[in-house]
Amino acid sequence: MRRVRLPYALALPAWVWLAIFFIVPIGVVVWYSFGYKPSIFSTNSNDILSFDRYVEALSPTFLVTFQNTLWVGVLGTLLCLIIGAPVAYWIAVKAPPSRRGMLLALVMVPFWTNFLVRTIGWQVILAPEGWMSGMLQFIGVIPGPLDALNTRGAVLLGVVYNYLPLMILPLYVAFDRVSGPLREASKDLGANSIVTFARVTIPLARPGIIAGVLLVYIPLMGDYITATVLGGAKGAMVGQLVASQFQTAQNWALGSAMAVLLIVMIGISIAVAALLLWLVTIPMRRRHTLRLGAES
Repeated sequence: MRRVRLPYALALPAWVWLAIFFIVPIGVVVWYSFGYKPSIFSTNSNDILSFDRYVEALSPTFLVTFQNTLWVGVLGTLLCLIIGAPVAYWIAVKAPPSRRGMLLALVMVPFWTNFLVRTIGWQVILAPEGWMSGMLQFIGVIPGPLDALNTRGAVLLGVVYNYLPLMILPLYVAFDRVSGPLREASKDLGANSIVTFARVTIPLARPGIIAGVLLVYIPLMGDYITATVLGGAKGAMVGQLVASQFQTAQNWALGSAMAVLLIVMIGISIAVAALLLWLVTIPMRRRHTLRLGAES
């Protein structure tokens, strides 16, 4: 019994931490979402509970902003995966072992700078009077000042830059765990590098890929700093609406309802993506099963 209880006892501090700083705050937000703003000088009241704030939150503005958020979230996560996978694979497999620590440290360098400061740095770079605008005009790429700020493209660039390390690190761990003898055995059996990567490395690294996608997609969908600094009205995201209700409008009930809807929609989008992935891989699993049956 002691041996059985010991693992649960070791996990107890983590569960306490999650309960205090994750479950309880979300519970408070859910509770506030059933309330209302009683007056202009008050933020929230729960003496009358209703779903009216959810109906109010599902306005055309919220839905359009959520579509923009979903577009930035999905495309930003895909770009992080496309850019981060080759980098992580090169560090884990191709780079000399003595230099991998330094390369990982370089990947983490942006995290040593404040998130807001990094985003403002891109605001300076993309400004019409910035050095990038002047350089592009000098070499003849654009005829006039750079018009990139306050667009969804600027937000997309900012989120990819800010969240790319969160994709590279779990991918590096996943690729590093795929042992060299497995790749060598695949090549000895006649597979080239592309086939080995697709049929050996990727399946074995799938948990790391899923972890990287979730680590990027979930916080990206709730990001409001990047959209506020780089997006303006054209690049608005749901996080900005939630923050404005808490900070500017002082309507905590409506802001909580928007936050809960964002959480639910993120969960639904992840579930839909997992279902589509499962449906796509059904033929592959069937072929693998048939091949094993034929070999046996």
